[in-house]
Amino acid sequence: MSSGEFERIVKLDRLPAEPLTIEANRAECEALARRFGLPAIQALSAKVALAQIGEVIEARGQLSASFDQRCAVADEVFANNLEEPLAIRFVRSIAPGSEEEAIEFTGEDADEIEYDGAAFDLGEAVAQSFGLALDPYATGPNADEVRRAAGIVDEDIPTGPFAALAALKAKG
Repeated sequence: MSSGEFERIVKLDRLPAEPLTIEANRAECEALARRFGLPAIQALSAKVALAQIGEVIEARGQLSASFDQRCAVADEVFANNLEEPLAIRFVRSIAPGSEEEAIEFTGEDADEIEYDGAAFDLGEAVAQSFGLALDPYATGPNADEVRRAAGIVDEDIPTGPFAALAALKAKG
């Protein structure tokens, strides 16, 4: 299943032996920015090594992105970067009502994406990984100033009459 925004079809009979680098072009960056509600994406790329284990394709590598994001506190656009490890397993879709059992994974295992036929969309998998890695509450460089102006203090910093005692206890 592909959205077409960042499509990079890899055919199972042509898996590259060397790591594969994919990069979104300008139009793809614009489409992905709309999809994820970002003001802009300047660059999105991934370097991925693919390995076939039976009908499972394991993809491991690194996702890199440069993008603009709205600060959750100040509502200002700020530049942000993302470097994220990728670990994806492409598994053949199981037909509904099939006797085959789904494989269960622990939290440390790769994300799992189903594919049909003789190919899978690596670009869509990278786009989904990017979307999941985005911090929806990211804060920009002016967030602390806006918090102070609004009288909001950090919840982890003790305040009130016992703040001095808490500071002394922390030192001791």
